[in-house]
Amino acid sequence: MNRDIPIHSWPGSYYINSEKRWASGTLSLTRTTLRFTPDQGEGSLASLRLSRIMQIKMESSSFIFSTLTVLEEGNVKHWFGSLRPNRVVVYNVLEHFWRERLLSPTGAHASEAKPGKGRELIGLVAGAQRRLEGAGKVLCHQGEQFDNIMQGLDKIESDLGVADKLLSELESPPWWPFGKMPWKSQQDAKSEEAARAQASSSSRPRGAGRQGVITSIPAIVSRGGDSDLRPGCLTVLVSSLEVGEGGGRLLHRFEREEVDDVRVHSPYELSVRQRFIGKPDVGFRLLSAKLPEVLPLLEMQYKKKVEYTADYAAFQTTPATSPCDPDGGSVWSAATGFIQRCHETEVPMEVPAGDLAQLKVQVLQPVVTDSEAQELKQMLMQLKNLALEAETELERQDEALDAITGSTDHATTHIDKHTRRMRKLL
Repeated sequence: MNRDIPIHSWPGSYYINSEKRWASGTLSLTRTTLRFTPDQGEGSLASLRLSRIMQIKMESSSFIFSTLTVLEEGNVKHWFGSLRPNRVVVYNVLEHFWRERLLSPTGAHASEAKPGKGRELIGLVAGAQRRLEGAGKVLCHQGEQFDNIMQGLDKIESDLGVADKLLSELESPPWWPFGKMPWKSQQDAKSEEAARAQASSSSRPRGAGRQGVITSIPAIVSRGGDSDLRPGCLTVLVSSLEVGEGGGRLLHRFEREEVDDVRVHSPYELSVRQRFIGKPDVGFRLLSAKLPEVLPLLEMQYKKKVEYTADYAAFQTTPATSPCDPDGGSVWSAATGFIQRCHETEVPMEVPAGDLAQLKVQVLQPVVTDSEAQELKQMLMQLKNLALEAETELERQDEALDAITGSTDHATTHIDKHTRRMRKLL
C-alpha cells in the first residue's frame, strides 16, 4: 500500500516562524504523516509523523484567527490557517486518524518495542481469525434465514392441503349450497388472524436488527459533502448497515436489499448510496482508519454492489513493505515476506583472507520461540476448525437451497391448480 498518497487534502496556509510570514499551499494527510506542501517551490514546509504529534487543537488570538495548531515532540508548534472548507472539518479528520494511530496495536509505542517475528506472525493469524469469525457470523445468519424459509414453505404446504380439502367439499357438497356457509366465514377470520400474526413475526427481526451486530468502527461521517464531516460510527449488521453520530444517535439504517452501491475511494474512505425514484437519493460518505478491517465483510455481504474506484487503485501501486515495519502493507503480503525471511541467513558465506581475526561470530536468536510456536499451532487449529465448520454449513445450505427450490416449485404448481378450481366455482 502506498503510504505517500494522501488520504485527504485541504487547501490552506502555513505559518513559517523563521520568516514571520504565511505561505499558501496544501495540507495532506497520509497513513503515517501530516505534510504541508507550498503552491510554489519544491519539497514540503512541514512533514510530521503522526506518532510524534502530541496534541491537535483549534486556536485563535488577536493576531491569528481560526487556526489549527499541531504540537510536535520537542514542544514544536505548527500553525495552519485559512483551511477549506473549514478548520472544524480538518480537525475532525486529523484527530480521528491521529487518535486511532495512538490506540492501534501497531502504533508508535508498539513500534518502539519492535516485537519479534513470531509475535508479528501471531498478529497476522489473529487478524485472519477475526475475519473468518465475522464471515462465520454472516454464514450462520444466512442459514437461519434458510431455516425460516423452509418453515414458511412447510406452512404453505399445510395451508394448501387444507385448501384442497375445502375446494373438494365445494366441488361436491353433501348438501345444496344455498348462501354463504357459516364455517367459511370462521375460516376466513382464522386465515386473516394467521396472516397478521405471520406479518408481525416477520417484521419483528427488522426492529431487533441490532442483535446481529458483526462489528462497529468509529468513522468521520458526511451526508452533504466535505463541509459536513463530523465524528460518527459505522455498524455492520448481518442484515443492514447503520450510520450513526458520535453521541450514538442513529442517522440512517440501510437494509441489506436497499443498498444500491458501495463505492470504495481508498482503503480509508467509502460512500454508501440508496437510490429513489422521484426524490433525492440517500447517501453517506465515511472516513475511518479502521475501514480496512470492514472491507472484506462488505465485499462478502454486498458482492457486486461494491465498486473500487481509480483512486483506490493508486493505493495499490507500491509493493508491500516489510512485516517488521509497523506501517507495513497488507496482511498476506507481510506474511509472504516473513516466510521468505525465515529462509535467509545472516552468516557470511565467504570471508576474505586476513579478516578472520576481525570476524565476530553472532549467535542467531530463534525466529520463533517454543511458546510462540505452540500458540501459533493452537491458533492454526482454531482456523482449521472454523474453516471445516464453514464448509459443513455451506454444504447444509446447498442442500437447503435444493429443498427450497423443490418446495417452491411444488407450491407454485398447487397454487395454480387451486386457482383454476376456484375460478370454475365462481
